[in-house]
Amino acid sequence: MSEAVAEPVRLPGNKQPALRVMPMPADLNPAGEVFGGWIMSMVDIAGAIPAHRRARSRVATVAVNSFAFRQPVSVGDLVSFYAEVVSVGRTSITVDVEVYAERDVVNPVVVKVTEATLTYVALDEQGRKRPVPPG
Repeated sequence: MSEAVAEPVRLPGNKQPALRVMPMPADLNPAGEVFGGWIMSMVDIAGAIPAHRRARSRVATVAVNSFAFRQPVSVGDLVSFYAEVVSVGRTSITVDVEVYAERDVVNPVVVKVTEATLTYVALDEQGRKRPVPPG
């Protein structure tokens, strides 16, 4: 990924992150940046948290509707994943996830690095689709 100049932003002040993680050297790709698959995995975990709460049951990822890498992530970045349910169907829950990296502890900078939309399906005890309970 080419290093574009990132416009500094603020973390969403009115939301709590679903997940906060600091990538380690083992999470790097050959270019020295955090492997995109690691970020995708963390996005899936973060998105599943509000989906699980809304479904009041297990959920499974059924679609990655969109996924955009805006900036690379580096070792030492504190990565925050903000996840929010944006729609609920009969058995499905769609979640938007925004990802921010806090960089440089001496001169802190926050940049938005990734955004994604994922769809989960509610599951019963046998792993079959089931209706999402009313709000």
